[in-house]
Amino acid sequence: MASHDAEHPAGTGRLLTGVAWVVLLLGLWLWGHGATEGPGGSSAPMTGDVAAVGRPLGVPLPPARAPLKPAGPSTVEIPSIGVRAPVVMRGLDATGAVEPPPYATPRTVGWFGSGTRPGAEGTALFVGHVDTASEPAVFYGLSAVRPGEKVRVTRTDGSVAEFTIDDVQVIGRDRFDAHKVYGVRQPGRAELRLITCGGTFDKATRSYTANVVVSAYLTDARGI
Repeated sequence: MASHDAEHPAGTGRLLTGVAWVVLLLGLWLWGHGATEGPGGSSAPMTGDVAAVGRPLGVPLPPARAPLKPAGPSTVEIPSIGVRAPVVMRGLDATGAVEPPPYATPRTVGWFGSGTRPGAEGTALFVGHVDTASEPAVFYGLSAVRPGEKVRVTRTDGSVAEFTIDDVQVIGRDRFDAHKVYGVRQPGRAELRLITCGGTFDKATRSYTANVVVSAYLTDARGI
């Protein structure tokens, strides 16, 4: 599926504010618990808080790079888990949740197109399925990434923004803090969040019990 880079009025590269921001955060939380068709053919490698890595001491991390001029994403690559996927722009559904990619294309990644563009100052949000009813999906291995590993986003202007992972968490519903999870960690940086379902699958509610949240920040760029 082709990627999209719709033009927005000045200022829409920033995340929504006020009531719309609150609705977005709530919707993102809900998305992680009800937007799945259930486990695929093998058990997902997420085991709740046991899988959380956080920010271990002693892992050297490079300095942040200055943010780039805004440009939309076309592909996302996570070399450590073998992911290279096209990006599709997604909006909000009727409940205020970010629309995940269609189940017909489980190997695509959704980008919240009304928010920050990857590489620009702020936090760009990417969502992907962990599985479908029959198979693992694009972010099936997301909880296996580790701080110090890279995420590369090829952008529609031909540049490649390289992010370094600095935090990996599997966050249960009882510990979820939307502003902490999706907000900017350090002002002035270009940041990235990769989000999918995690924890265990509850057959009664047809949803997962947690979210996998991977945080990264811009450390390099090519082709600018």
